[in-house]
Amino acid sequence: MDFGEVLRRRRMVRHHAPDADIEPEVLERIATAATRGPTAGHAQGVTVILVTEPTRLAAIAEACGEPAHRARGSDPWLSSAAAHLVLCVEPGRYRDRYAEPDKSPGALVIPWWWVDGGAALMAVLLAAVDAGLGAGFLGGHRSGEVRRLLEIPDDVEILGLVTLGPVAADRRSASSRRPRRDDTVRHQRW
Repeated sequence: MDFGEVLRRRRMVRHHAPDADIEPEVLERIATAATRGPTAGHAQGVTVILVTEPTRLAAIAEACGEPAHRARGSDPWLSSAAAHLVLCVEPGRYRDRYAEPDKSPGALVIPWWWVDGGAALMAVLLAAVDAGLGAGFLGGHRSGEVRRLLEIPDDVEILGLVTLGPVAADRRSASSRRPRRDDTVRHQRW
């Protein structure tokens, strides 16, 4: 599949085919894609936790509120995924790197860990499409219990988790029906 096709097919999938397995090397390739993106100052402050154990996947779905989601009539999402990739960023790595003589500490006015985390997220989403899988993203705002379940240190921030698996028929969200803006690429000036 060429890159343009990968971009066109990328969408947030919130319902995966049940009981589907993904080859371990495919999962590894997708997880590794997160570490191939840019990293400010080569701080390498993005870490991925690959979760495939069914009991742990179920515990994460519970911790993130999937029962309430299902009670509102939504399809199973987190619990239907064959794998979760939990994307984490380590701000301390950036602070340490930008304290070194070849860097300007003033550059940290931008929290580069979130920029690099976003690049890692997009790399994972595109790698999933390239592998013929669906991927969805749940932001880290529901991550308190996930931190405990996965033993994530307090100095590590959870960007969110990506669900991976074959796509099942799902109900498209209202957001996907919004028209695409046509004024987001401008030339020479605003």
